[in-house]
Amino acid sequence: MAMGAGAGDVLGLVLGQALRLALAGVAAGAIGALALTRLIRGLLFGVSSFDPTTFAAMACILIAVTLLACVVPAKRAIRVDPLVALRYE
Repeated sequence: MAMGAGAGDVLGLVLGQALRLALAGVAAGAIGALALTRLIRGLLFGVSSFDPTTFAAMACILIAVTLLACVVPAKRAIRVDPLVALRYE
C-alpha cells in the first residue's frame, strides 16, 4: 500500500496466493486419496470406495476454510498505516 496499491489490490493478492496454495493442496490430496481408495477397497463392505460427491464437497469445504482463514489477516494488513509499517522495518 505504501507503493500505491489499494485495499482491494492487497486483499486480492493475499487471497489469490492462498487460493493457489489451497488448490495445489486439494489436488495433491485428491490424488493421494484416489490412490489410497484402491488399497482399502477390499476392506469396505456395502460402501463405495469412490464417491465423487464427497470428494467434490470436501474440496469445496477445504478451499472455503482456507479463504476464510486468510480474510482476517488480509483485512488486518489493509488497516495498517503504510508509514508505520515502513518505520517499523
